[in-house]
Amino acid sequence: MVNVDGKPSCCFFKFSPKLMFTKVLKAQLWVYLRPLQQTSTIYLQILRLKPVTEQGSRHIRIRSLKIELNSRVGHWQSIDFKNVLQNWFKQPHTNWGIDINAFDESGNDLAVTSLRPGEEGLQPFLEVKVLETTKRSRRNLGLDCDEHSTESRCCRYPLTVDFEAFGWDWIIAPKRYKANYCSGQCEYMFMQKYPHTHLVQHANPRGSAGPCCTPTKMSPINMLYFNDKQQIIHGKIPGMVVDRCGCS
Repeated sequence: MVNVDGKPSCCFFKFSPKLMFTKVLKAQLWVYLRPLQQTSTIYLQILRLKPVTEQGSRHIRIRSLKIELNSRVGHWQSIDFKNVLQNWFKQPHTNWGIDINAFDESGNDLAVTSLRPGEEGLQPFLEVKVLETTKRSRRNLGLDCDEHSTESRCCRYPLTVDFEAFGWDWIIAPKRYKANYCSGQCEYMFMQKYPHTHLVQHANPRGSAGPCCTPTKMSPINMLYFNDKQQIIHGKIPGMVVDRCGCS
């Protein structure tokens, strides 16, 4: 929250220095509009704030939308914010925050911009997608393959999970992500994660079906999603990405 003319106003977004040196591929501002009692035209405005001066307004209009709504339930509205975010990254000193309003024909502001009882998780938020920088190569004990590989041993293969294709519209971001999977044969001496596995094969070869190609290292992903009350939840979901495969 920021103050405009002594009154609280929404919103100020703070970005890490690391993020500000990336290339913005997509940026969407999400605003929650309160339910309507009847069909109405909504005038949504996004105003960029600037420093206080002796003359002139503190507001610069950057987006203006006319929306026809007849919903008796709340509505999430997205606004393209890529150009604004790119300018903020190039000139951080111009980021003084934004002001949001969404008036109906009766003059009621329907935009949720501050905390009220029962409106937790409905504040405006930014969905940002940036170009990932290339990571330094490092020693990898697992094999990486693709659909054209002839490798028969245990290997990590690319797999993209598309939530939209599943019809999971309650997931806001990411819409899709690289999950990867493991597949291939496991010879007794090949990439076994635990020495115990190799020793068991020698001590009791009939008592085990042999090592299996499975994930040996996994990582989480950050996810934005709606709960059953249409509130936005941000969570780190563990075990969603296969980073390395091996035999165990």
